[in-house]
Amino acid sequence: MLRIAIQNKGRLGEESLGLLGRIGIEIDTTKRKYLAKASNLPIEMLNLRDDDIPQVVADNVAQLGIVGLNEVEEKGYDVTVVTRLCFGHCRLSLAIPKNEEYNGLKYFRGKRIATSYPNILNRFFKEKGIEIRTVVIAGSVEITPSAGMADAIFDIVSSGGTLVSNGLKEVETVLESEAVLIAYPTLTDENKRLLEEIKFRIESDSISRNKKYLLMNIPNDSLEKAIEILPSMRSPTIIPLAADGWSSIHSVVNSSELWDKVRQLKAIGAEGILVLSVDKIIL
Repeated sequence: MLRIAIQNKGRLGEESLGLLGRIGIEIDTTKRKYLAKASNLPIEMLNLRDDDIPQVVADNVAQLGIVGLNEVEEKGYDVTVVTRLCFGHCRLSLAIPKNEEYNGLKYFRGKRIATSYPNILNRFFKEKGIEIRTVVIAGSVEITPSAGMADAIFDIVSSGGTLVSNGLKEVETVLESEAVLIAYPTLTDENKRLLEEIKFRIESDSISRNKKYLLMNIPNDSLEKAIEILPSMRSPTIIPLAADGWSSIHSVVNSSELWDKVRQLKAIGAEGILVLSVDKIIL
């Protein structure tokens, strides 16, 4: 039995559940249980606080875990980062009062810095050869400068709105974080096989996430130009139509390129363009 630990609440927990569902691990999530079994694979899901996940994986209580890279780096347990998961993006940054003049990292020399991530913070400044005073705070780090508890903070930043509302400004990013899949370093052969299957499915899900499938009708004399516009994963699919001089062309494009491709295709005579979502791409 392979056990996967995920965050028991919050956005990262919901996105982790979404990922497990998309890759075909069938777990009844209508009632969030501490421990739930998959109905189609020898897999269990363990719901925990995010900061407990690296430890339970390092202790082999769970063989896999989905957790923010920031927690992995802070806890420092012996786990293997298998892959990044492309969600739960945030950054760990240094912030100071907005009216303070910032002149680089030397600004922090001798300063009191409040944080919930003392290990990452101290490691960073040790590497820079700068001595600081670390103030460890469990929560509400952003209020410490205005309360006179610290001169600056080191905390998670997503949009930056919380900093602004507390009169702070972000000045240095120390760690770019996102959700990662971690593993116990020494898995059984059966669990290694399950991990390889999970990795394969995650890769397919990741590839398909930002893709769109295009179908259109196009005059045959524009086919060469269309192929230049639509290289696809190998080459577009071209199917002759019953109407003389026309073909149907099918291709996959990045979502970020969609509207530019559509504009170019219409300019060379493409008609009846259909844009479809891609569920899975298997390479």
